[in-house]
Amino acid sequence: MDKYLVLGNPIAHSKSPQIHARFAELTGQQMAYDKCLVASDGFNAMLAQLLKNGVRGCNVTVPFKFEAFDAAHSASARAQLAEAANTLVFDEETIYADNTDGAGLVADIEINAGRKLAGLDILLLGAGGAAAGVLGPLISASPRRLVVANRTLSKAQALVARHRQHESLQQALQKIEFSAQTLESLNHNRQDPLHSRFDVLINATASSLSGASIPVPASVLKPGALAYDLMYGPATQAFMDWARDNGAEPRDGLGMLVEQAAVAFELWRGQRPPAAQVLAEMRAALSAVNT
Repeated sequence: MDKYLVLGNPIAHSKSPQIHARFAELTGQQMAYDKCLVASDGFNAMLAQLLKNGVRGCNVTVPFKFEAFDAAHSASARAQLAEAANTLVFDEETIYADNTDGAGLVADIEINAGRKLAGLDILLLGAGGAAAGVLGPLISASPRRLVVANRTLSKAQALVARHRQHESLQQALQKIEFSAQTLESLNHNRQDPLHSRFDVLINATASSLSGASIPVPASVLKPGALAYDLMYGPATQAFMDWARDNGAEPRDGLGMLVEQAAVAFELWRGQRPPAAQVLAEMRAALSAVNT
């Protein structure tokens, strides 16, 4: 039976085995999927062991996404843009890297949340690995305007510049107003209030995970905006409440998790699993636990 793993540290919380087991069941694929805790300095040694043992591929979560990209022999355009990988495909002694996070995010927003991104104004908070992983597919979705806002302006500018230069995005970028600014500027922009409001807010910062306050004012939200946190679970409750209290539709990252797993599953198995069904089942199970 073909074997797959998710690698990370910590890893006990991962829902990936549950998701991929259900995908395999629904598609009739014979595969095994488990999670593996990797020592902070043991990622490359683990990859070598997996290749030796004939494992077919793996997902990679924090803090190893950058190391996963560096270890690969070839990579998709998505992984190159992010300079990070969350999905690896093993073929004998070679490793192919992909980053399915952005594709998963766009699929969750457009399919599951029913919000087509073409022509919309999008605000992406953060310029770290999470933001880098989703920015390319957001550009490809053809929004009208896309702003990357970060505490440190130079980091946001570097992320924007890297994407501006990538050949795969040139056609899409011709039609997009694409820029970087500081989080602080969003708190003080009163000269052009209409231009400082967005249809979609995506939180790719660690504010929910760290329990910090929402890093932008509610004035950035258009009425009925979608406010999306890449995190999921109890940590997102404050963000969800803030969005709902300010007239936005809140959404956590559980759908992104399932959808990015579906992209990885298709990459490995050549078959697209019914991600929407699995997401609905997971949300129903969580709702039952919380009632």
